[in-house]
Amino acid sequence: MANYILKKLEDIKSSKLISFHVPGHKMGKIFDKLGYEDILNKIYKLDTTEINGTDNLHNAQEIIKESQDRAAKIFNSDKTIYLVNGSTCGIQASIMSVCSPKSKLITNRDCHQSVINSCILGDITPVYIESQVCTSTNIVQGVKVNDVKKVIDDNLDAEAIILTYPTYYGITYDLEEICTYAHSKDITVIIDEAHGAHLGLSDNLPKPAITQGADIVIQSTHKTLPAFTQSSMIHIKGNRVNENKVLSMLRIIESSSPSYMLLSSLELAVDIYDKYGKDLMNELLNLIEDFTLKFKNNKNILIKNEYDKTKIFISLKELGITGYELDNILRYKYNIQVELSNYYGVLLICTIGNTIDDFMSLETALQSVISTHDDKKIKLQKIDYPNEIPIKMMNPREAFYKNKKLVKLENSIGKISGEYITPYPPGINLVSPGEIITQEIITYIQDGVKNGMIICGIKDNTLENIEIIEE
Repeated sequence: MANYILKKLEDIKSSKLISFHVPGHKMGKIFDKLGYEDILNKIYKLDTTEINGTDNLHNAQEIIKESQDRAAKIFNSDKTIYLVNGSTCGIQASIMSVCSPKSKLITNRDCHQSVINSCILGDITPVYIESQVCTSTNIVQGVKVNDVKKVIDDNLDAEAIILTYPTYYGITYDLEEICTYAHSKDITVIIDEAHGAHLGLSDNLPKPAITQGADIVIQSTHKTLPAFTQSSMIHIKGNRVNENKVLSMLRIIESSSPSYMLLSSLELAVDIYDKYGKDLMNELLNLIEDFTLKFKNNKNILIKNEYDKTKIFISLKELGITGYELDNILRYKYNIQVELSNYYGVLLICTIGNTIDDFMSLETALQSVISTHDDKKIKLQKIDYPNEIPIKMMNPREAFYKNKKLVKLENSIGKISGEYITPYPPGINLVSPGEIITQEIITYIQDGVKNGMIICGIKDNTLENIEIIEE
């Protein structure tokens, strides 16, 4: 038997990889710590389907309903729905339940690609809010409140707005003011809180979206809490959202054979959140503070975690080390895996599953890298993140179904893209189907790929060609 996937996963487990990436249970360490290992050791034997007594996720009346009701109470929502196809299906169902075909949806430009896919599926027109980008780190910093208000004022016929909060890098903004303003214009507010399921565990973290007036919140429970990958939740609050329409959309786009192992992991995550979460988060925030203080006066390293302190961005650009290089050094020399890297640094996702040993190993590794490169400082070439929103010539759905042709990447400038250009992670589109490809975007991805960036969306893995809309 050729166990390609299983063997590699077992190799990673045996290597005792130090995890500063998702999922939030950190290779199961939190389950062992809290005494859940017995049930998890036999969870494969509990795999089942909808039979008498197990309820049905798409018509929850019994045990699944009871579990979801408990989660709703703990997460301060009126209705919580478990998801087994990740936040992607939650975002799609939420958008298509409140936006009718041909309607407008306001969103931040740095939205997850699932938002654009929702517009393709639902024949919805996206209207973008410009996102801010830090020129020294290439971190996308989210939206400005006044920019959001202006886009709302210019598009009062929009049926909904969806915003990413917090950003992948943990940056937040005054969401409550935005929700209040959107509601005053009769616009429903959807929040992609994929990276914020943990925010309710401490007053030292940004406030959760559900407490700031959001109507629908989608959380990737597996990212920052201890659920299995693909396990997520939708939270609904207030009376602006038709719960039955959300459920109807989920029946269309989510698996009709939901995994009971994923459902069980959501229930475990809720249990841990409720019983141990605040104490564990307090421990984590203390570990993070101790770690960052160790490098406070070191000019060779930049550490940023100003909003959601569990997201740590680390840059060694002063030593001439790109984020892609640091990512590889940490993984292959020190057995530490980060969440993502951009040109200037790496992002660490810390959760209640991390331990003091994780941070000690990280500190030792960084001190070693710094001391090794301290006398080899090389100035990095500056690579600017494109900050102009491409001109949209047609809606994503129209572009998706248009005839396309393949051209050399350098010959695509000024043409209408038939594909996504998406650095991954985090999965944010530089160009979506139907938008004009610019020289700035081509230069950025060519410089980025040369230095280690990974691009998804384009069918040609060599990045030599791209599909454009036939004229």
